[in-house]
Amino acid sequence: MHAADAAPTPNPAQLTMARLYAEPALAGQPPIQMKLSPDGSRVTFLRGKLENSFALDLWSYDIKSKKTALLVDSATITGTTETISAEEKSRRERMRIAALTGIVEYYFSEDGTQLLFPLSGALYLYNIKSGAVKALTDVRDGAASDAKFSPKGHFVSFVRGQNLYAIELANKRLIALSTGGGGTIAYGVAEFVAQEEMDRFTGYWWAPDESQVAMQRYDEAKVTLAKRFEIYADRTEVVEQRYPAAGQANAEVELFVVPLNAPNNPVQVDLDANPDIYLARVNWLPDSKALAVQRQSRDQKTLDLLLADAKTGATSVLLTELSATFINLNNALTFLKTKPEFIWASERSGFNHLYRYDLNGKFLGIVTSGEWQVDTLLRVDESANTAYFAGNVSDPIQMQVYAVALDGTTSAPKQITRGSGSHVASFSEDGKKFLDSYSDLLTPPQVCLYSADGKRLAVLDANEVKPGHALFPYQKNLITPEYGTLTNDQEPNAPPLNYRIFKPSNFDAKKRYPALVYTYGGPHVQVLQRKFGELLPQVFAQQGYVVFSLDNRGSARRGVAFEAAIYQKMGGPDVADQLTGIRWLGAQSYVDKSRIGVYGWSYGGYMTLQILTQGGNLVKAGAAGAPVTDWALYDTHYTERYMAKPTQNPAGYLAATVATHLDGLTARLLLMHGMADDNVLFTNTTTLMSDLQNRGIAFDLMTYPGMRHGPANPKTKLHIYAGVEGFFRRVLGP
Repeated sequence: MHAADAAPTPNPAQLTMARLYAEPALAGQPPIQMKLSPDGSRVTFLRGKLENSFALDLWSYDIKSKKTALLVDSATITGTTETISAEEKSRRERMRIAALTGIVEYYFSEDGTQLLFPLSGALYLYNIKSGAVKALTDVRDGAASDAKFSPKGHFVSFVRGQNLYAIELANKRLIALSTGGGGTIAYGVAEFVAQEEMDRFTGYWWAPDESQVAMQRYDEAKVTLAKRFEIYADRTEVVEQRYPAAGQANAEVELFVVPLNAPNNPVQVDLDANPDIYLARVNWLPDSKALAVQRQSRDQKTLDLLLADAKTGATSVLLTELSATFINLNNALTFLKTKPEFIWASERSGFNHLYRYDLNGKFLGIVTSGEWQVDTLLRVDESANTAYFAGNVSDPIQMQVYAVALDGTTSAPKQITRGSGSHVASFSEDGKKFLDSYSDLLTPPQVCLYSADGKRLAVLDANEVKPGHALFPYQKNLITPEYGTLTNDQEPNAPPLNYRIFKPSNFDAKKRYPALVYTYGGPHVQVLQRKFGELLPQVFAQQGYVVFSLDNRGSARRGVAFEAAIYQKMGGPDVADQLTGIRWLGAQSYVDKSRIGVYGWSYGGYMTLQILTQGGNLVKAGAAGAPVTDWALYDTHYTERYMAKPTQNPAGYLAATVATHLDGLTARLLLMHGMADDNVLFTNTTTLMSDLQNRGIAFDLMTYPGMRHGPANPKTKLHIYAGVEGFFRRVLGP
């Protein structure tokens, strides 16, 4: 199958697959990683180059003068090339920033006078007053990763060669905080499942007074060593990856406190007599005398918040969360500085909400409540008795910013952002200002600075779609989708399901159109969020397809009962909901039910396969990218959270395996996978290929040399989706 199978280039005002993945980006050049300087005088951010939106430079916006200036052009730093260590490549893949080059992260010093950034394995300091850039490390000594300023700005820390180091900036003294890293042992590094599944990308944490560092040590010697091939265009590499598949051994994790004045005498924190646990989160208390450690059980039904003495390593349990299914981790834990209290987030009510506790673990009160979701605790302003959070109070598919009293005295949260859609906010340290990146389905990101009461102070990036903007020639042809709610037609007591539908350009209700279903369907993702970026459905709809999506049970932001419906039965309720949506879609007078296709990537690829195999003749064609085909091949923390261990749930694993249902496959299948995928291993696809071949089932296949889990290169994305476009055109017709 070739990209040439795609439709011919239409009217220039019609959005095409080729234009979707070309430069300049249709979203404009929105700033990313925006940060308010400690003194509140400027906003710094990263922005792509005009000719390459993925190559990032460091910029600044002066609030008083309202001027934007380039601080560091990544391409001009002498002697740098885009080469990074294998460890950093993997870390970026886990962080979903593998497509980015140049300056991909940066940090302010505590006094706001310097910025720290990595580039091509070395670390650099930018002096805001002088504009000078100085190299702090030399890549010839080894590539540096996960760099941080210490809390008071006197040190810079980083990981190199599986050991943790700190540089004292006053005299450039290098301090080795560990020396035993190498082979299967790493210090200061988050293990694979922490990075991939626990939203934890670091393995060390500075004490607020800079006197010591909490440092993780992991040993993955007991993790199964799997040999796999990474096939590139010009070579094949045999990679020995320690991949903790479901039911098998995890890396053994320990936690130490390392005094800066005695790094050779670390104190071990008592995590548990049972080493088969997860180190979920680590936070220092404001006095630097104790740590708060979140310890999650292997079955993920228990989460303990431990208070650890930094001098002795002794721990006590402050509180415990329990679940009959699984506990979702979050980053909300916040210790107050003016009171011996902390804010804790829990789903105990059925929805994620905020609660207050004292330092003895005594419950003090509810901060938020209701049948809606707190997504992120953004900032606590103790002086104003206020917590700011992102959530979906009024609409489950929007994200707004709200303010609520810390002591629970307000009856309901106050919404402080305006405009229906998605608001991604970051607050200043003092909680008095916030940056807001707003978008909806047809509006690309617009960035403004606001006071905490919602008053707009400055427009940083209006990103107005007008002549000259990349999206402008296509704006009039963008299709506004319709939203609605369905009930599972086989389970009348199941919760309502939200759907979205794009009807073709120049829609004629008397015609019958072919239809495409875009699905993801997995936990921690909500397809229907009202935010910019869903342009692929626009391309298909402008070509004459009806494009439909539905958030099934198991997906995010609808509460515990909705998400936990798939517990121990992936490929069950989630697929049943999608089939309900497809039956509804096929019953619409304007849809040709004999010409319905479905596509998705990752969990969406898995859902595509399950829909094809369980859906009988409902679907004629499916394009599945990087799918899990057997959950026993996927990693421990993700899989066991929803399915338990294979030995504990053999019937569930069998029912969730795609091969179990292959006899029901009558639709045409396009299978796609990257040949260097270290997340959903390529074995998932080769196993399915063998099963299909043994059954004599024909299928289309497209594999991508050197590609990992998510397609990062725009040219690769174009090839993938132009291929999907051509596949559906051949099978479903125009």
